[in-house]
Amino acid sequence: MAGHRSEIILIGPVGAGKSTLAKLLAEACGLPLCSMDDHRWRYYEELGYDRDEARAIRDEEGFAGVYRYWKPFEIHAVERLLADHAGCVIDFGAGHSVYEDDELFERARRALEPYDHVVLVLPSPDPDESIAELRRRNVERLGEAIELNAHFVRHPSNHELAKHVVYTAGKEPEETRDEILSRVRQDRA
Repeated sequence: MAGHRSEIILIGPVGAGKSTLAKLLAEACGLPLCSMDDHRWRYYEELGYDRDEARAIRDEEGFAGVYRYWKPFEIHAVERLLADHAGCVIDFGAGHSVYEDDELFERARRALEPYDHVVLVLPSPDPDESIAELRRRNVERLGEAIELNAHFVRHPSNHELAKHVVYTAGKEPEETRDEILSRVRQDRA
């Protein structure tokens, strides 16, 4: 492995199980849990995030527009979160590991490069199966953003940033936790 940081970072689409797994991993490892969802807005505001502007964009362009507006704030939040939190299990928000802009993706790649345990969580190795399962899990929660979650599954960013990929279909969360811990131990050996 090229990295040297021991934190476990979970990435992937909405509803893949990142939050559940992060909690289980933090408990099993005796480490603090750090969720991007707990910090993102503070980091966004450091860069001048404007909630009124985001609402206006959403009203005019829908969720896809506000998603584009968020991207510079998301990469800033990634860089800040990683700088501020060490020795923990980190649960990224779904969009924080997907970048259409090459410059923003390169910043994400550089930020995650030192970490040995960046784990992409997906239901299945088959993108269509993953999308179908995530739709079943998230229909009411995502609303109009459900197609964006399919984009998160298909976009190459997650796979390019991940050092490991785990699939959750047919497994209890504890089984997936144990698979991740086994890979972490192998990396450290």
